[in-house]
Amino acid sequence: MSIWEYANPAKFMRTTEGALPWLVGSAAICCVGGVVWGFLTPEDFRQGSTVKIVFLHVPAAMMAINIWVMMLVASLIWIIRRHHVSALAARAAAPIGAVMTLIALATGAIWGQPMWGTWWEWDPRLTSFLILFLFYIGYIALWSSVEDPDSAADLTGVLCLVGSVFALLSRYAVLFWNQGLHQGASLSVAPGERMSAVYRYPLYLSMLGFLLLTLALILIRTRTEIRKRRLAALQARDMRA
Repeated sequence: MSIWEYANPAKFMRTTEGALPWLVGSAAICCVGGVVWGFLTPEDFRQGSTVKIVFLHVPAAMMAINIWVMMLVASLIWIIRRHHVSALAARAAAPIGAVMTLIALATGAIWGQPMWGTWWEWDPRLTSFLILFLFYIGYIALWSSVEDPDSAADLTGVLCLVGSVFALLSRYAVLFWNQGLHQGASLSVAPGERMSAVYRYPLYLSMLGFLLLTLALILIRTRTEIRKRRLAALQARDMRA
């Protein structure tokens, strides 16, 4: 079986219809379980209760970056192979990525105020994350402003390529610049830097929940985009008739 079979909208719709209930259920269990478990953990000896924001902030930030990577891959598939499902999947993912980026920025500000004494700092990672959010907004706006869907997919694909630079910077900014307030990676295998197990395991569960939730939302929105495209095709055919 080839993965390209799922570029067929009918095949994609049939396959995802059966998978969605299981995906949504698993996402709900993992998200609720991870966040509740995380907020029941003890306070950190340095960060106090603010450490618990990590169970929302880290999964949301991870998804914000990875959704843009997924959009990049889907856009490249569209540009190279002209598969409409991939273009629609990229379009469907953009609002979800924008919300995840906004959650990461908001929770980062809430954490930063008591830790840094300020709600915002023009730190390399924070700045690149803000720019990534603006690219999400620009991507969504570009899709909406171009009437022809194929032309919109081409233009947004190019925008996605450019925005990938800032997705990369959002992930590795603290490695590129040895300055800034933002801490290093929350999860590390380096000696002396590994998060305590009391926080690490609920964070893993929360990250899994956000991943499953993102996949479920992307599938739901992609199915909606396919239906909208079918409806537009039927309306155009009726108008010609």
